[in-house]
Amino acid sequence: MSSNKVPQSPVFPAGKQWDFEKRPGIYESDTTALVRRLLQDEAIRADQRTAWERWRNDPAGLQR
Repeated sequence: MSSNKVPQSPVFPAGKQWDFEKRPGIYESDTTALVRRLLQDEAIRADQRTAWERWRNDPAGLQR
């Protein structure tokens, strides 16, 4: 039996507000600060890695 189970995407409640702080001393947009904060969450990082690998290895994306 294969143990290559695709991880479940994390589910967050509707209206979830993410706390983030901009780095002091440099310009950083709210979007960049939010993405940096989200990638600190291991569940989100693993989900995005899986999505990237799936997209990168999908041969349908190469066909027109």
